[in-house]
Amino acid sequence: METILIVDDEKNYPLIISALLEEEGFETLTANSGEEALEILKSYDVDLILTDMKMPSMDGIMLIERIKENNFNMPVLMMTAYGTVEKAVEAMKKGAYNYILKPFDNDSLIAYVNKALEMQRIINQNLRLLSDAKSKYSFDNIIGKSKAMQNLFNIIRKVAPTNASVLIEGESGTGKELVARSIHFNSARADKSFIPVNCAALSENLLESELFGHEKGAFTGAIIQKKGKFELADNGTIFFDELAEIPFNTQVKLLRILQEKTFERVGGTKSINIDARIIAATNKKLTEEMEAGRFRADLFYRLNVVRLTLPPLRERKEDLGLLINYFIKKYKEINNKGADVAGIDSEVERIFYNYGWPGNIRELENTIEHALIFSIGSLITKADLPNSFKKISGNALRINDIPSNAGLAKTLEAVEKKMIIRALNLSGNVQTRAAEMLKIGKSGLNQKIKKYSLDKNLNF
Repeated sequence: METILIVDDEKNYPLIISALLEEEGFETLTANSGEEALEILKSYDVDLILTDMKMPSMDGIMLIERIKENNFNMPVLMMTAYGTVEKAVEAMKKGAYNYILKPFDNDSLIAYVNKALEMQRIINQNLRLLSDAKSKYSFDNIIGKSKAMQNLFNIIRKVAPTNASVLIEGESGTGKELVARSIHFNSARADKSFIPVNCAALSENLLESELFGHEKGAFTGAIIQKKGKFELADNGTIFFDELAEIPFNTQVKLLRILQEKTFERVGGTKSINIDARIIAATNKKLTEEMEAGRFRADLFYRLNVVRLTLPPLRERKEDLGLLINYFIKKYKEINNKGADVAGIDSEVERIFYNYGWPGNIRELENTIEHALIFSIGSLITKADLPNSFKKISGNALRINDIPSNAGLAKTLEAVEKKMIIRALNLSGNVQTRAAEMLKIGKSGLNQKIKKYSLDKNLNF
């Protein structure tokens, strides 16, 4: 139930309004002066102040100023007579939500009150969401005690408060967007928008419309004007995921925005100025993409003010225990499953530490969530793990498993065979995808499948 403080120097007026609002389900407090109202605010939580403009000693405008000075956070609805409308407008400039002219009818007053409270509910909700986001994406929620992660945290702490462009490199599943959001929510732009753009999911034509927006009639299907991601990110942060997938022609336009902070919507001629921080991420090495002619060098150097490289999970195995415990706790709460699970057993621990985690943290997270759903004991066992994971992890080749007298050629063949089996499993036995993962041609993969007598129609 929301509480409204009614302030008026006429003794009976607050009591009359109080009775009306209490019939509508509100709780009320009354005061006959601005000074009395301020004393009440020190002791009670108030959701709305309904105050008269003209009062002796402290008028409505002075009350608003004192409310601001004391950091009280609630809307103020001003009651005023016709002769003081100009003062009411001044009060709104000082921070009043709105004003209502005396004399007013009951329905009008209730409508004004409900609208002011609804606005405050939205503001409070947004503040809670922002607070939750800051907590979720704080540095403390990027899990890691390894030296590589501690070095990463130090860089993030230094770059977050600045406006510098940041380039984040790392394999798929290493947490690049989490780091990008952490940078944003620990910057001066935290209360503005964080706008993600998945560059790999959009064609060249769609990407330009998504980034720059379009005017009505700019192309078939453009029935209304649309703001692009850059406009939405004004004064905030725009995050380009899979940056290397941006078409070469679009890279030129992106470079112009970085240099001039201006652009035009698709089909438009009006220049639009924006101030958006750029954070970009890629799972490819942009230096190699530049050498291959697929990425502009001038754009790379514009974005590469600060470069972060996220280590793959296989290079930070000392963080496995922390991550496992974090995901167990997280998915026990989300899925309401595995309440008795306290950790993993020794066999699963050995499997996890010997496995290469090509999908990195995302793969570990999915594996833990699956295991929790099917676990029936206090520890996650091998039986709880996904079948696909057990097949892939079971094919891991460990250096200690290779005989000390094994020749190099045979050892390399064993490694090659294991990698092909793993790629086929990860790709669902789609040879084109497996070949891409292995960075070889499809015909070359076909030859190797025949060489090692692997049946491509079976899971291994």
